[in-house]
Amino acid sequence: PPDWVAFPRSESDIADLMEFAAKSGAAIVPFGGGTSVCGGVEPDVGDGYRAAISLDLQYLNRVLEVDTVSRAALIQAGALGPELEAELRPHGLTLRHFPQSFEFSTLGGWIATRAGGHFASVYTHIDDLVEATRMVTPEGVIESRRLPGSGAGPSADRMVLGSEGTLGVITQAWMRLQHRPVHRGSASVTFPSMPDAVAAVRALSQSGLYPTNCRLLDPAEVAFNGLGDGTSPIVVLGFESADHPLDAWLTRALEIAKEFRGSFDAEAAKRSLQGASGSGDAEHLRGASGAWRNSFLRMPYWRNLTTPLGLIVDTFESAIPWSRFDDFYEGVRDRVGRSIEEVTGQKTTISCRFTHIYPDGPAPYFTFVAVGT
Repeated sequence: PPDWVAFPRSESDIADLMEFAAKSGAAIVPFGGGTSVCGGVEPDVGDGYRAAISLDLQYLNRVLEVDTVSRAALIQAGALGPELEAELRPHGLTLRHFPQSFEFSTLGGWIATRAGGHFASVYTHIDDLVEATRMVTPEGVIESRRLPGSGAGPSADRMVLGSEGTLGVITQAWMRLQHRPVHRGSASVTFPSMPDAVAAVRALSQSGLYPTNCRLLDPAEVAFNGLGDGTSPIVVLGFESADHPLDAWLTRALEIAKEFRGSFDAEAAKRSLQGASGSGDAEHLRGASGAWRNSFLRMPYWRNLTTPLGLIVDTFESAIPWSRFDDFYEGVRDRVGRSIEEVTGQKTTISCRFTHIYPDGPAPYFTFVAVGT
């Protein structure tokens, strides 16, 4: 546990705390939502400090300014996902960044960890949404200029992004926004084999269609999430837009899937295109797409149930070029499976899904379940 917990309400409070820490030999550990799974918020500072201060940013949680013309907002770093979205909603705008920890994580945490959101392609990483940052350090304030783009040498924002709280405390940032979507379309596509599904997703990633959701679930992941019997992989496919109907995009995506032996409910896909004001929203939440959405949101809570049952459930993420994926996929499942069996004496279940797709490769996300010994 930390020796103290500080609750600053202004940048001057943070500066005062840093001055106090420097004089007293204490370490300061920035704390946003506390959802990190990598130990970044733990006050494990070693013997080089006399004490540890956990600096909680929960009171720096406001949207300070909204530029509706440029579609940008100045947001304090301690704002939780639901808090900032609630303040942007009356303007018809959204940050549209939804990591799995959205409900309990903060803007500053997303920037400090270079967070990835739920969406499969284009604007899914927080990096793409940052326009300018402001960070308080022991030596003063680092603030970048608010610009739509710049080629003027090294970027201070690139240093702040992913800094993990090691350089200072991020206090606010100008963020690029988007209009809230009103058009949606989705479909679930079943494939006879993983090679077929992988080839289809690769074609989609290189097509320029940029689907909002293109989640490939291998057979084990399908079974794990209750979306099928676990004999076939499924691709959960979705599009959304604030500007235009998506008939052409979804139709072409399904044509590509069909080229790789994908099968789908054409009528359900058609119904999903009826828009946010019709039955499209309801259709969007039914079937495998809706089941995946609900399962995705509930995943972080599973540990509360599985740990008392003596199960070890965890995940690890990766990224790999398309040309190396097949060997990588089989190699990870084989070697991790053998390692867990050697330790526990029992076979394990290892599943895989794609969290993001890029023209040059996917981001496979593995889940393993093992019985504790």
